[in-house]
Amino acid sequence: MTEVAMVTGAAGEIGEAVARRLASAGVRCVLVDRDPAVHGIAAGIGGVAVAGDLSDPDLATRAVAHAGGRLDLLVLNAESGCADTDPAMLDLRGYKSVVAANQHGVVYALRAALPLMRRRRRGSIVVTASVAGLVGLETDPFHTMTTHAVIGLVRASAGPLAREGIRLSAVCADPYCIMPGGHVHDGTDGSAGGEIAEAVVNALRTAEPGSELVLRPGRPLVPYAPAPLP
Repeated sequence: MTEVAMVTGAAGEIGEAVARRLASAGVRCVLVDRDPAVHGIAAGIGGVAVAGDLSDPDLATRAVAHAGGRLDLLVLNAESGCADTDPAMLDLRGYKSVVAANQHGVVYALRAALPLMRRRRRGSIVVTASVAGLVGLETDPFHTMTTHAVIGLVRASAGPLAREGIRLSAVCADPYCIMPGGHVHDGTDGSAGGEIAEAVVNALRTAEPGSELVLRPGRPLVPYAPAPLP
């Protein structure tokens, strides 16, 4: 039977590139993004579009329903940054938006998608998180905070899910390549978006559970190993 994937942040450069690669391999794609442009992208690859904000748990449930009872692959790619760096000067609306996109959207999508994967005792999930999830990024501390939370979720959940036949991993790209909305700027030849998408698709197929794969422009994908506790 045809594989089914759901890709969030699918109207951004990375999400769209992932969706196109999956569709070209015969995967039926459900594309999710708050940008209405997702409808045109889905139409171009023969997929289904769901426009809305994944910080709404009901939207995640509706999106998974479009998978039609089967979900093999899940790419959690919706991500946002915050312009504020000083907690004392923080705009609370912008802060809540970043937490909703980067943390709540991941949790709500997993909550909606895992029952389908558990039904077949198989599936592969990749979360995109910049390397800010592994180190501190002074220029965007709240993005750093939320991506650390996502990496923590991957580390804590990968083992239990693997025992159910479901692989969960993360691709951590250089934050200087990823702009708000999933658009990419690498200061070179504009190929970083394709590199990240290729890394995500490869991770869906081959990554070990719990892998944190670091990608920087022009460099090979490298697994990250956290330092052991002293």
